[in-house]
Amino acid sequence: MRNKNNKNFCLFFTALLLTVPISAQETAESWYEEGRAIVERNLSYRYPNADIPIAKNVILFVGDGMGVSTVTAARILEGQINGNYGEENELFFETFPNVALSKTYNTDAQVPDSAGTMSAMVTGIKTNRGVLSVNQQVTRSNCNSSPGNEVPTFLEIAEQKGMSTGIVSTARITHATPAANYAHSVERDHEDDRDVARLTNPENCRDIASQLIELSANIANSDGLEVALGGGRRSFLQRIDGADPETGEQGERLDGRDLTQEWLAAHQNSAYVWNKRDFENIDINATDHLLGLFQPSHMQYAYDNQSDKGGEPTLSEMTSKAIDLLSKNDKGFYLNVEGGRIDHAHHALNPFRALMDTIEFSKAVKTAFEKVDLSETLIIVTADHSHTLTIAGYPGRGNPILGKVNAGDEPRLAGDGLPYTTLGYINGRGQRTDLTDVDTADESYRSEALIPLGSETHGGEDVPIYAAGAGSDLVRGVMEQHVIFHVMMEASKMATRE
Repeated sequence: MRNKNNKNFCLFFTALLLTVPISAQETAESWYEEGRAIVERNLSYRYPNADIPIAKNVILFVGDGMGVSTVTAARILEGQINGNYGEENELFFETFPNVALSKTYNTDAQVPDSAGTMSAMVTGIKTNRGVLSVNQQVTRSNCNSSPGNEVPTFLEIAEQKGMSTGIVSTARITHATPAANYAHSVERDHEDDRDVARLTNPENCRDIASQLIELSANIANSDGLEVALGGGRRSFLQRIDGADPETGEQGERLDGRDLTQEWLAAHQNSAYVWNKRDFENIDINATDHLLGLFQPSHMQYAYDNQSDKGGEPTLSEMTSKAIDLLSKNDKGFYLNVEGGRIDHAHHALNPFRALMDTIEFSKAVKTAFEKVDLSETLIIVTADHSHTLTIAGYPGRGNPILGKVNAGDEPRLAGDGLPYTTLGYINGRGQRTDLTDVDTADESYRSEALIPLGSETHGGEDVPIYAAGAGSDLVRGVMEQHVIFHVMMEASKMATRE
């Protein structure tokens, strides 16, 4: 009887999937209304007549791929670097008074990507994987599906209100997370016109780098981004020999445009820098628009930062400079800061660099916290998605988080007679090996992975949200990821700003 019941249930469930599309009721409007309703619910938890300050400024920190296990492991590593057991340590943002969880799925994906997730955070709706600040009605890579399906971002709304805006990232600033702030694209990989040129039908395709430069022309009352700092120089430079000032390599652009020079021409009191020396010499009082592109592609990992040929600022230093410049505007500012390379190290099964970048990310949050007035600033710290990093194996208190699991002074042995590490990945380009003579704390160590894949994948579990400052009490419970936009809108009273 049990088998018959199971069979009937399976037939029923299959029929349900075939007859009732899961997304039948999902539209941009419904996502938006749901997000606003959740914020209204959270407003009801406030004490009656509570005097809640308005967030003149909003800073959104995104640790790319910084799931709960990454936070935990980085917390322990930072503590151990400081000579302690590690487990009792706190990353700076873990001291924030408001904490919630974020549901990260895309409209077409159980396990998401950075484009769809960041788009949710800055537009107030969920959308498909691989697209930037457009709704789920588009077809990925089909630019003809884009017109009419673009969704305004928080950055664009802030620009319309006369606020200053900025993006900071250790990844390319045309990469998914920073790009979602200012670009509308059916393909996250259209970072420059060379990417677009590969399409069979490139009509209606605007590359992401050009959208950054042309932002002011496309938004009423906007003077464009005040700050853009990160990597990705190649998408701004011409495809000619010697275009790159640091490497002498070609850029990527086929259209003959040098977007760094267009940035300078478009803005009064503007500056473009590509190395740390020029970055440090920027006169904030004389600069209203700052573009810094410190690598042809992504910036260095935090651990490797000091070895860069041309010199690079750290994420903390870029955050500090950005706030200094943006704070000149009495109407307030919006800043998105991404620790972009946490994600890349995880994909490469390199926990050392992933955790070191997370620690640097925490320092950047501390830098911002100490530079702003929390009575008029909302700071949100979160991740776009997680990874498959695990922490397991019954290590003792204080066991090196990057080391092998020990039993006393000797490594514990698994059923195959080999030692194993506390940290591991569910999948990726790794395999079980004899770690007896391997230094698993070395910066170059690549972890083992259970399931062999060409690259480690994202994880689909909820990720944390930490919040402090004006309006931070709206961050609570288990939230849909797109609610972050609505929290920022409500905390800043953006809709009613003049």
